[in-house]
Amino acid sequence: MKSFFKYFVKFLLLLIVAAIVFFFWASSSTLDAKQYQVLSTNNKILKKTNDSIFSIVTYNIGYLSGMTNNLPVPKPKELFEKNLQTVLTETKKVNPDIIAFQEIDYNASRSYHVNQQNQIAKLGFKYTAQAVNWDKRYLPFPYWPISMQFGKVVSGQSIISKYPLKEHQRIVLSRVADAPFHRNAFYLDRLAQVVKVIINKQEVVLINIHLEAFDTATRANQFQEVLNLFNKYKDNYPTILLGDFNSSARNKEAIVQKMFAMSDVGSAAFNKENPANTFNTENPFERIDYIFYTKNSIQYVSGKVLNQFKQASDHLPILMEFKLK
Repeated sequence: MKSFFKYFVKFLLLLIVAAIVFFFWASSSTLDAKQYQVLSTNNKILKKTNDSIFSIVTYNIGYLSGMTNNLPVPKPKELFEKNLQTVLTETKKVNPDIIAFQEIDYNASRSYHVNQQNQIAKLGFKYTAQAVNWDKRYLPFPYWPISMQFGKVVSGQSIISKYPLKEHQRIVLSRVADAPFHRNAFYLDRLAQVVKVIINKQEVVLINIHLEAFDTATRANQFQEVLNLFNKYKDNYPTILLGDFNSSARNKEAIVQKMFAMSDVGSAAFNKENPANTFNTENPFERIDYIFYTKNSIQYVSGKVLNQFKQASDHLPILMEFKLK
């Protein structure tokens, strides 16, 4: 009996050590920190010629998983190939000058290691700004079944443009204060990605964000950081704040209401009485994605929610056409 107990204790200790080793390995990064913020130019793509009306899109692309995003269901390679083709086809038709992405994969097991940013940029986007916010060797989510877990994930936010980009910043927003250590180890960094785009010799500031989805207090803290950043630029530059706010337009207590209350700020494709919905794509019932712009320096031309992208993601993209004053 003593011998059995001795071997059982050894086996138990071995399991604990193995779990600790796995935890630290899985939650460790695969990239050097310098690779988390990358600004690049593709010299094979022709430079965009001058124009007077410009266009920008914000799109939480949901790593091209459609309505299967975060669900413990099989995600065959064909699903991602089909959704990528939808995005390529519809983007080519819309032909925007700039796209800001959230939840875009650069090298992830869950999306078959396709660099989604680079695939879309081949449509003629000469300039790319990549900001990594999730870099884990193995992500044990969804928790069950194990066969559905994400595994390696290198993902983030991107801005791709036909006009030159410069002064790229990756700003990490505050985390959930009371998160347990295991959640904190695998937390998706919430970012404000800031870059200047040079349009006809004029500098325009773009702020691409993806705020906390599940913790209201943290989302409010992150939004205040973003608002401070927006206010820093808006009086000196034409400034566009866009992305996934995870904040409902119909909720009078939501943090996004502060943006609607700013008289010098406009919102693209937005009707306060009846906001066009962006989530989810199976049955759109909520507006949580936005494009805000400074009225004193940007003239709004038109905007719309791009329903034709269908279920390539669980979000729909928004387009804004504008002029610079």
